[in-house]
Amino acid sequence: MPGFSGKHYNSLDPKGRLIIPAPFREILSSNHSSKLIITNEVFDRCLCAYPVDEWQKLTDKVSRMPQTSDAVKYFTRRVIGSAVECEIDRQGRVLVSAALRTDAGLNSDVVLIGLCNRIEIWDRSEYDGVADPTKVDKDAYKEEFKSLGL
Repeated sequence: MPGFSGKHYNSLDPKGRLIIPAPFREILSSNHSSKLIITNEVFDRCLCAYPVDEWQKLTDKVSRMPQTSDAVKYFTRRVIGSAVECEIDRQGRVLVSAALRTDAGLNSDVVLIGLCNRIEIWDRSEYDGVADPTKVDKDAYKEEFKSLGL
């Protein structure tokens, strides 16, 4: 499956429905899927949407981890415990549950970011704060990028 990429500005309607951008829908349909698993991101105040096959890989991996680990418990409660399977309707929309919208602080203006195997869904003002290059330690990131081969 080709990866998700790009940034798309969109809005939630009053019922909490969100249009999935056409390029993302094309990737999903090429994999014969019309569903996304939407859940909380583990640390950031945003949502992650996974294609079903990517979600299965993640849950398989987590199920093999030590369930007594506090970090695994946190991850399982925060991410897996909040997951909702969402069907993409004929208009290309998904209904984002009220609980997830509250957890991520989503208002009407949102940003969808393609991150290879998943999509992040951010409130626009929250995203603008975390994506501002003037607010990161560039030197530390450069060193880490170098060590990762990026």
